[in-house]
Amino acid sequence: MQPALTLTGAVTNALRQRILAGEWPAGTPLKQEALSRELGVSRVPLREALRQLEAEGLVTIADHKGAVVAQLSLPEIVELLRVRVLLECDVLLEAIPRQTEAHLTVAAELLARFESALQQKDISAWGILNAQFHMALYQAAERPQTLALIEQLHNRTDRYTRMQILLTNFSDRAHQEHSELLALCRCKDAISAAAYLRQHILHAEEALEAWYQQQAAEACARPKRRTRKRSE
Repeated sequence: MQPALTLTGAVTNALRQRILAGEWPAGTPLKQEALSRELGVSRVPLREALRQLEAEGLVTIADHKGAVVAQLSLPEIVELLRVRVLLECDVLLEAIPRQTEAHLTVAAELLARFESALQQKDISAWGILNAQFHMALYQAAERPQTLALIEQLHNRTDRYTRMQILLTNFSDRAHQEHSELLALCRCKDAISAAAYLRQHILHAEEALEAWYQQQAAEACARPKRRTRKRSE
């Protein structure tokens, strides 16, 4: 019999992947009874898994209302991206002098898979492969606590990364910037790589902000429907 923690971890991973793959959009209710039957587990590990996902920022749990897939506002997304800038640029500076050819080979393989996913429009894989590529560049820093925080930030912004690529025609630019970042790592140019990484993440912020502003402008420009009054 598996320990409860192992079962909870498996349930957490299963739910996390479905959220990150976009199977459940933001605001989707996560009904415990239905999920318990579907996953073949009791309510206890399911509740623990939902609490873990709440801690990661992927789920919101309200008293008497249950759990729903979390939804972020634009200011919240921007804040998370700026925290990413602070942590990731710092850890990359430390990682580059320690990167081996093995580290760079893994990153290159993930970059190739990311490009393939872009070409095949495999939307569910974009955010995951983007995060894995970045994490591969940071592994050599050997800072597990920092990397865990960065991974959580990627999980929380994953669906917006995919939305940014899909809705802002960012795919070619994303691959180009990743390729340039990898090239700077190969050259052991830590200062330039960290500066480039900062711009790479901020470009994502700029693209999302522009898209949100465009959507708001279009919504304001739409003619409002007039409700007809029924004649007495």
